Amino acid sequence: MANPFVHVELHTQDPAQAKKFYKSLFSWGLEDLPMGEGTYTMINVGEGTGGGIMKNPVPETPSHWLAYVLVGDVKGSTKKARELGATVVQEVTEIPDYGWFSVIVDPAGAALGLWQPKAQK
Repeated sequence: MANPFVHVELHTQDPAQAKKFYKSLFSWGLEDLPMGEGTYTMINVGEGTGGGIMKNPVPETPSHWLAYVLVGDVKGSTKKARELGATVVQEVTEIPDYGWFSVIVDPAGAALGLWQPKAQK
């Protein structure tokens, strides 16, 4: 598949409750990483697509899962999505040492993350 789903992220108002629930339900490996003034929890599922848990950056929206698709050029893919009628709700943003992402909402109203990892040295 040219553009696989590579990461799935839970945005929630209560990350601690979510971590307790999902670790108990699935035995996921969880690793807390500092993120600005908060924490980002990486989800290690062993085999398959992993993800993360974070405090919902848009508090007025309900908790939700956001899927990310791998792209080779996040700036170009974000631009193309906009040209095709998507709304860009998060412009291309760097996550130091990891890569870049953006978040779009397609013309039908579904949100999707675009992810470009940094080249491994």
